Amino acid sequence: MTDLYGETVGEAAFRRVRDDIVQGVLRPGDKLTLERLKQQYSVGVGTLREILTRLSSEAFVIAEPQRGFEVAPATAEDLRDLGALRLLLENHALALSFAAGDLEWEGRIVSAHHKLAAIEKRLLVGDSNRTLEWIRYDRDFHESLISACGSPALMNVHSSLFDRFVRYHMLAGSFRGKPVADDHLALLQAALARDAAEGQRLLATHINKGIEHVLASGRIEPRRVL
Repeated sequence: MTDLYGETVGEAAFRRVRDDIVQGVLRPGDKLTLERLKQQYSVGVGTLREILTRLSSEAFVIAEPQRGFEVAPATAEDLRDLGALRLLLENHALALSFAAGDLEWEGRIVSAHHKLAAIEKRLLVGDSNRTLEWIRYDRDFHESLISACGSPALMNVHSSLFDRFVRYHMLAGSFRGKPVADDHLALLQAALARDAAEGQRLLATHINKGIEHVLASGRIEPRRVL
C-alpha cells in the first residue's frame, strides 16, 4: 500500500521512527518494544522488525541479544568519533565539489544559504520554535556545498552520518547563536571563491565548535555504561 506521495506504509513508518530518533523524541537508551511501537506507529510487528534492523545497520538502534532493541546511546566519545568521520568525508567531498561545481551548483548553494540565513535571523531574535526548520535548512546547505562532488555513494554515506551528528544537537536542545551563522556565511563565500583550502579550514572549525557546544550542554554522557 502507498500513500498520496507514492511512499509505502513501511517506508513512511521507517522515516517516522528514524526522524523521532534524530529529533530526540525517542531518547538514547529507550527500549523499543514491538508492542509499544506497533501502537505508536500503526504498523505490524514484522514491518517493525525490518525497520529496527535497518536502523541498527545505520547505528541509530542497538540490537541486544535477549534484550531486544533500544535507541543507541549518546556519548561524548561517540560524538567526537562522528565529528572526525564527518570531517574526513565532508572535507573530501568539499574539495571535489568546489573543483567541479558549475553555475547550477552556485545557484543551489546561494539558494540554500538564503533560506538558512533567514531562519537563523529568526532564531537570533529568540524564535526558538524554528529549531527544527533550522536543522533542515542547515542540512540542505551543507549538502548543497558537496552536491557537485560526483559521488552518489559518498553523498549517501554523508547523509546518514550527518543525521547521527545532528541527533546530538537536538539532544543538546539549543541553537549555537551568531557564531554558527557567521560560519555558514564564510563557507558560502569560500565556495563562491572556489577556495577549497579555506572551506576545509572553516568546516573543521565549524564542526569542532559544534561538538564543544553539545558537550557544554551537559546532556551527553562521557561514555556508554555497559
